[in-house]
Amino acid sequence: MKQAIVLILAIAAAFGCGLWWSKIRPAATSATDASATNSAAAADKPADAGEGTHVTHDEKGNAVISMSDDDQGDAGIVFGNPKEGQWNPETKGYGRVLDPAPLAELVNDLVSAQAAATASQLEWDRQKTLSGQTNTSARALQTAEAAARHDQLAVQALRDKLALAWGGTLAGKEDLAGLVKSLTAREAALVRVDLPAGETLETAPIGARLVALSGKAAKATYLCPVPDVDSQLQGQGFIFLVQPNDSALAQGQAVTAWLQTPGEPLAGVIIPRDSVVRQEGAGWVYVMNKDKGGEAFTRTKIPLDRPAENGWFVAGLLKPDDYIVVTGAQTLLSEELKAALSPD
Repeated sequence: MKQAIVLILAIAAAFGCGLWWSKIRPAATSATDASATNSAAAADKPADAGEGTHVTHDEKGNAVISMSDDDQGDAGIVFGNPKEGQWNPETKGYGRVLDPAPLAELVNDLVSAQAAATASQLEWDRQKTLSGQTNTSARALQTAEAAARHDQLAVQALRDKLALAWGGTLAGKEDLAGLVKSLTAREAALVRVDLPAGETLETAPIGARLVALSGKAAKATYLCPVPDVDSQLQGQGFIFLVQPNDSALAQGQAVTAWLQTPGEPLAGVIIPRDSVVRQEGAGWVYVMNKDKGGEAFTRTKIPLDRPAENGWFVAGLLKPDDYIVVTGAQTLLSEELKAALSPD
């Protein structure tokens, strides 16, 4: 009887343990499977492309910077359209501000010689009148004539010297004394501009823009060609007069000159100064990729050889309906460089 009771209790205990294990195991298995599933889903889920700044390159090797609208707003990035502009045909030359002292000395000598020639001519005329009245001697008449001719030759010699040194056009200019006065008072300045060897202008320039190394620009009026050739550049040379209100150029200062020549103006756009960043020794502007919904910009190289008011003139690369970064370009460059240096 006791053996039967023990057997019944053993069977019941075994059945209870099996029931308990069957309840616990599925729960544990479900938690493990869920964890594995979540891990796999996290691994397969792509990173949010809008987070941070991403840098790629187009087929031309230009950097393409991707940045979400929110990140652009936080960085202060503002974009807009460049303005339409025109550019008159120009030729690049190199110049320097001339010392007016040699010209002033020649002109002062010429003015003095002209005054002496005028006085001696009057004396000769007086002596001729007196000679007709037999009121003077032949010797006095001859002396007056010799003095007048001598002074006339002195004037001509100075005119020739002036023409050889500065050109016939400048030598024949009216009111040379007034020009010298404005030059010595630093109210105006003369600038010599030479073209590189092999470059010539078929017609005289109509003016020039002079750009100093500091970036300051000045307008200049064409005066005349120079009578000699620069020993280094070996090209055509011209003399320009800097306008009185633009004469803040120091004697001997080097300038880059843009000689304006007759012809049809070139159409293009004006790139604002704040839109341009300097990198790798060149100028760049960030152009919006319209097909990327305004969240990608291509850093595009532009030439900086045509300075305009508050910016640069560019032809053939951009259109007025393109969008470029007008505020925050330097910030965008910094973000680009940081993103390029960060590990993937």
